[in-house]
Amino acid sequence: MASTESIRELAEPVLTSAGLELWDVEITGDVVRIMVERPGGVDLDALSAASSVLSPLLDSHPEATPDNRYQLEVSSPGIERTLRTPEQYRRYLDSEITVKTSVPVSGARRHHGRLVQVDTDGIAIEPGESPGADLHIRYDQIQRARTVLVWGPTAGRPGGRHRGSSRSATGRAAAAPNPKDTPT
Repeated sequence: MASTESIRELAEPVLTSAGLELWDVEITGDVVRIMVERPGGVDLDALSAASSVLSPLLDSHPEATPDNRYQLEVSSPGIERTLRTPEQYRRYLDSEITVKTSVPVSGARRHHGRLVQVDTDGIAIEPGESPGADLHIRYDQIQRARTVLVWGPTAGRPGGRHRGSSRSATGRAAAAPNPKDTPT
């Protein structure tokens, strides 16, 4: 029977030997989606190489794929990436994330804020509307969590502080200075 865990167990060693990190595995219908990462990011050559080793591996283990047939998609986890493991959450400490819970936590199932703590039981986020009021969420309550791309002057570095805003006091987007207007 196909499971993300069985595919993960098969794929992780071959990807590691290829210098890639297995970020996530998703199965939707007959599509097996495998996200890979490496320091500095992945390019098309890395994705092609990963696909070249994963496809024959999965072909030789039909019990691991949906109904013994599948469509393989190999990609990067993207800018807004799903977080599943404590190690992945730790990489994004002090970053903006969004969390959907399976049960209401503090009266809601959707939460957005800065990831301020990761431990063996779960995470804590500081909601943007309630600075200093950390919200603790257990791993078994998390249905889905992902990083959030924050546009603005402090954005751009994974795992970094993303608290700045690119909006002016009037709420309009701040315009970048035109280099032609700068005296030389």
